[in-house]
Amino acid sequence: MSAEKTENLSWIDKRFPLTETWRNHLSEYYAPKNLNFWSFFGSLAILTLVIQILTGIWLAMSYKPDATLAFASVEYIMRDVDWGWLIRYMHSTGASMFFIVIYLHMFRALLWGSYRKPRELLWIIGIVIYLAMMATAFFGYLLPWGQMSYWGAQVIVNLFAAVPVVGEDLSVWVRGDYVISDATLNRFFAFHFLLPFVIAALVFLHIVALHHVGSNNPDGIEIKNGPKGNRWSDKAPADGIPFHPYYTVKDFMGVVVFLAIFSLVMFYAPTFGGLFLEAPNFQPANPMQTPVHIAPVWYFTPFYAMLRAVPPMWGSQFPGVVVMFAAILILFVLPWLDRSPVKSMRYKGPIFKWATAIFAVSFVVLAWLGMKPVSDLYTLLSQIFTALYFAYFLLMPIYSSLDKTKPVPERVTS
Repeated sequence: MSAEKTENLSWIDKRFPLTETWRNHLSEYYAPKNLNFWSFFGSLAILTLVIQILTGIWLAMSYKPDATLAFASVEYIMRDVDWGWLIRYMHSTGASMFFIVIYLHMFRALLWGSYRKPRELLWIIGIVIYLAMMATAFFGYLLPWGQMSYWGAQVIVNLFAAVPVVGEDLSVWVRGDYVISDATLNRFFAFHFLLPFVIAALVFLHIVALHHVGSNNPDGIEIKNGPKGNRWSDKAPADGIPFHPYYTVKDFMGVVVFLAIFSLVMFYAPTFGGLFLEAPNFQPANPMQTPVHIAPVWYFTPFYAMLRAVPPMWGSQFPGVVVMFAAILILFVLPWLDRSPVKSMRYKGPIFKWATAIFAVSFVVLAWLGMKPVSDLYTLLSQIFTALYFAYFLLMPIYSSLDKTKPVPERVTS
């Protein structure tokens, strides 16, 4: 490095910890040497968040948050704005890909035991990010002002009316009116624009928490507690390697594959068979005509299936609303439900592995059931798989204690 560059860097470091930040979070942040492809999804989540923020800002330049102009403004973006169709499809595809990446990232945490001590707070911050994502997606779902957007938002907002005593006032407060209207569209647009920046702040906290406790690995072994000293530093964990350049290069390969899949969907199947963009949403919202089948976008359907699985009580859907929100909130207490002496699924016994497999299948089946019209068979299946979903968590203190585990090695495996 030239003397001039060194002098400039020294000037910056005296006023901002640039070099220190680079070392603490990249070049001298030591990650386990055995991370596999499951570790890609954290960096991919950051990438998709950046895509969503940038494309969202660009779309907001031409979008009109007005009930009489919103649908036409989306059509204007698609037809008349230079590359507007590309930006819109990047945003709509990115929303679904964001949830796919996050669901896989959360599943990785289940496999590696990344919610266990000392990462309880890291997991909790992650669930808060997930809730913020769901809120952002919910607010953004109304903005195209298409048939499914309008009626889907109508159904979801009406759920607040099921809350005893305060339900009606709560639903009016959420809508800003007695029906889904221009006032609702304006406030949803404002929240949809604001929340991604809140998510970015939460992601920053998530990364700070991660780098404080250290990254987990497929073995669930703490490399900080192992022997020290490697070829990079006498104080660094022997089983750790610098995040940069080793994992930045590895993550770059994951990004290339991800963007290839992203591009294939965006250019050749942007609606993805109606999962990413529903056919009724290409029709302007009509408050006088209800679609034949109303269903939320796919990443909400597991919880929508749970809502429909619970029969109304005294003419109220409130029990179903409680179950739906409980399915998300129970994730916050997961670190204290797992009583297994080991973290990683590699060393857990058959009961825990079967329970996790059944849980994963239940979640996918519930997502499929949430897209289907109401019928006796689908309702019965929703009840069965909702029970399996909750059994995974509620019975975990029992089966995780009884399960026979495998011996854990003292150091991470290759």
